[in-house]
Amino acid sequence: MRILVPAAVLGLSLLSVAGLSAPVAIALPDDPTEFVDVPGGPAAEAINNNCRACHSASMVLTQPRLTRSEWTAEVVKMRHVYKAPVDPADDAAIIDWLMAMSEGRGPAPAG
Repeated sequence: MRILVPAAVLGLSLLSVAGLSAPVAIALPDDPTEFVDVPGGPAAEAINNNCRACHSASMVLTQPRLTRSEWTAEVVKMRHVYKAPVDPADDAAIIDWLMAMSEGRGPAPAG
């Protein structure tokens, strides 16, 4: 009986490890909406070229107001942690657009 218990545990462990290595498909909702230029403000080209590959317009437009330094940290995180192909040359344009789009949602946070 002592031999059967470790063998059963080993067998279950191997099955769970095998299950973890199987490819997983994730279907994202289709949102063809493009970001628009902010009237009198930044153009949306950089955010459309860099952010829409992973984020829908509706998702981005419902984010809480962040400070410039917080948006900067988010953009850097997307590139370094999630390996998003965000061109560092577009960081300023992306952050400017995000800041301008949130201006109508109450007072800007400090920072």
